[in-house]
Amino acid sequence: MKLDKALDLARSVPDFPQPGVLFWDLTPVLADSDALCAVVDAMFEAHDVVGTDIVAAIDARGFLFGAAFGISYGYGVVPVRKAGKLPVVGQRIEYDLEYGTAELELPAGVIEPGQGVLVVDDVLATGGTAAATCELLERAGARVSGVCVVLEIGALNGRDRLAGRTAHALRTL
Repeated sequence: MKLDKALDLARSVPDFPQPGVLFWDLTPVLADSDALCAVVDAMFEAHDVVGTDIVAAIDARGFLFGAAFGISYGYGVVPVRKAGKLPVVGQRIEYDLEYGTAELELPAGVIEPGQGVLVVDDVLATGGTAAATCELLERAGARVSGVCVVLEIGALNGRDRLAGRTAHALRTL
């Protein structure tokens, strides 16, 4: 399946999780094995994996794309979780969302200083979650080798929060 056809399966959901927010749902992409393979292959082609040792996948849909990427291309995957979900926390960060604040946590003892980490998520909107993830990894001593997302909402300028980092989106809306 070609990437454009795969990404055409994504659907917009107005007023979720609250009024005024347009949520991009990639569940139909994940549910179609050919579409998922097309997306993972495109992520690999978009990111220069030289210098990448491990994938950091952002809670929750990033887990699915990050795990598929890791399995397909031989990388381990570290989950970056919402607060309160990890039994052993190494680092924690609070950050702003477009509709509130949130916290992310990194498991203790899984990132080694100097490791190159590719950050994977489904959507780049305001950039708060991706920027917080990068900061969390850097606090742990990692080197962010890049950020790769399936969709980017260009009008929200989230890429600006990733200044100085390599970022790839398979499609900008």
